[in-house]
Amino acid sequence: MKKREYKEKFETSIMQSNFDKLLEDQKVFIKEIAFKYFLTFQEIKQIVDISIDLNMWMQEPLSRVLSNSINSKKQLLKSIKDYWLKLKYSKKSYKNFTTSKDTSNKFKIESLEKDVGFGLCPVASIKTRCCNLLTLDAVESCGYDCSYCSIQSFYNEEKIVFNSTFKDKLANIKIDPNEIYHIGTGQSSDSLMWGDRYGVLTALVDFARKYPNVVLEMKTKSKNIDFFLNIDIPKNIIFTWSLNPQVIINHEESLTASLSERINAAKILAKRGLLVGFHFHPMIYFEDYKSQYGKIFDELLINFDSSEVALLSLGTLTFIKPVIKKIRSRDFKTKILQMPLVDSDGKYSYPREIKLEMFKFAYESLKLWHKDVFFYMCMENHDLWREVFGYDYPTNESFEIDMKLNYMKKIKMLNH
Repeated sequence: MKKREYKEKFETSIMQSNFDKLLEDQKVFIKEIAFKYFLTFQEIKQIVDISIDLNMWMQEPLSRVLSNSINSKKQLLKSIKDYWLKLKYSKKSYKNFTTSKDTSNKFKIESLEKDVGFGLCPVASIKTRCCNLLTLDAVESCGYDCSYCSIQSFYNEEKIVFNSTFKDKLANIKIDPNEIYHIGTGQSSDSLMWGDRYGVLTALVDFARKYPNVVLEMKTKSKNIDFFLNIDIPKNIIFTWSLNPQVIINHEESLTASLSERINAAKILAKRGLLVGFHFHPMIYFEDYKSQYGKIFDELLINFDSSEVALLSLGTLTFIKPVIKKIRSRDFKTKILQMPLVDSDGKYSYPREIKLEMFKFAYESLKLWHKDVFFYMCMENHDLWREVFGYDYPTNESFEIDMKLNYMKKIKMLNH
């Protein structure tokens, strides 16, 4: 193919990639090798995505690491992929890593009349062991900016939408008094970061008080518990915190409360006789991860009695293609995609052996809670359960029932 004929093909290819996100010298390099080896659209896109990854991870660009002795397309593509995979399969380190995210709140807040979002968890899947959680969308989109969050692919992360008729719509939800419900409010936004703006928390507390057969879970990375300190809170509200080492919070969970602030908020509510829980989801595989997570496990065992803790979940980074695409389209530094990504029940996640290592370490570290706290895995294949916990549920429904019964047992103990 002549270079004149290839020019139009190249320009069409880069328009459908993140080429414009690259530095000028990187654009020049990719253009040079594309014309030299007549790279296809898929090859150009792959090299652009790899270059984006290297920029996000603060690694040397391809132009500086490729050998001058390369003399064929096959050799070029292999060298590029080998360099990229070597980084992905090594334990990432945050030493000397500088996060470039803008840490200011630049979102627009709106209040609109909407139908209340009430239904199954959006990531529920028959391919993984799932608790069949029901979700209640009090707010759409999150004011925090966690690099790995799937919300960024579903909503405009610069606009937060409250339901102006949330209280009225909530009152219209039909609840069967003979059933136990487990409803979470932390799937489309953080449950607590907004406080009682637009009366959201007041409405949820009233809802929980009206329906004692509802286990209402408020999941958060916030320290914002002031609203709950001066009112009577029904015991069927469980407050749960997503926890990670501070180094992960610093670099991958922008704008969220610190680890110590999250644990302190949980302690305050637990001492007021309310149930709390903890989500190690996502656990992240990085250099010194055992030491960093181990310190958190020790701190939980020291600061909380097992009677105060309803649940502890384990899970890890799991992506769908739109989220990976969204991360690469953003202009910021993150190591979140510096990981081996393999097919995992229709999504992309760590290889099984890495998950097994992390989950076994977490569960064994918390063995003092094994009898009294409900442990489970979120969005993970059921075959991991037996190797980590020593048991499995035959169906999602049996898992769901046991979870609800365990939660209600602890709620009744508090009420009595």
